Amino acid sequence: MAGAARHFGIPWRTVFGYFARWAKAGVLRHILDRLRRRLRIRQRRCPWPVRVIIGPQSVKGAETVSKATRGYDANKHINGRKRHLLVDQDGLLVDLLVTPADVQDRDAARILLTRLHTEHPEIVLIWADNGYGGEEFATWAQSTLGITVKVVSRPKDAKGFVLLPKRWVVERSNSWTMRARRNARDYERFMSHAEAHIQWAFITLMTRRLTRRKRRNEVASSPLAAVA
Repeated sequence: MAGAARHFGIPWRTVFGYFARWAKAGVLRHILDRLRRRLRIRQRRCPWPVRVIIGPQSVKGAETVSKATRGYDANKHINGRKRHLLVDQDGLLVDLLVTPADVQDRDAARILLTRLHTEHPEIVLIWADNGYGGEEFATWAQSTLGITVKVVSRPKDAKGFVLLPKRWVVERSNSWTMRARRNARDYERFMSHAEAHIQWAFITLMTRRLTRRKRRNEVASSPLAAVA
């Protein structure tokens, strides 16, 4: 952010001010919804997804992350924060929640799914890994929100890496966020700002896809392309 401000001659406080205000006002969520809708229509899908995939990602926290907003993920041996992403079948971001890394996946999912149901009541099915499993959680999601949670488990006799149906989609989305180097580690004092950086990463990804497709169509329909 500061680097972009210097490059364009804009005071960094001005850039950060817009960054914080847009994140707080929900502007980024609105932009994400519009962009995802356009991409889904281009793929001849329903404009709004009814089935999504959820998955966590633990990342190390820098020294700027306070003790109150960080934790230790014993499974991944990471001290920092955890990102819980909800994506559609194309891996495009629908919603997310950033928590300390020691927060259990099911506890975070209760918060995330409650908000998801309010903003996207059309979603009725979620694929998840074992961290979101459990009969109590599945019963709560079905009875309270009308959302079915299906756990995609790893085969018992599997060894090494196994590509699991549906779950690989959100894993790929997590790798996309890492293309923005700022997201390789969590530097933000506020978890809402950490969420905003993930949202901006997906906004960049989706706008590039829309622009790339438009450019290809323009080249294909140009007179020079016909001559070639």
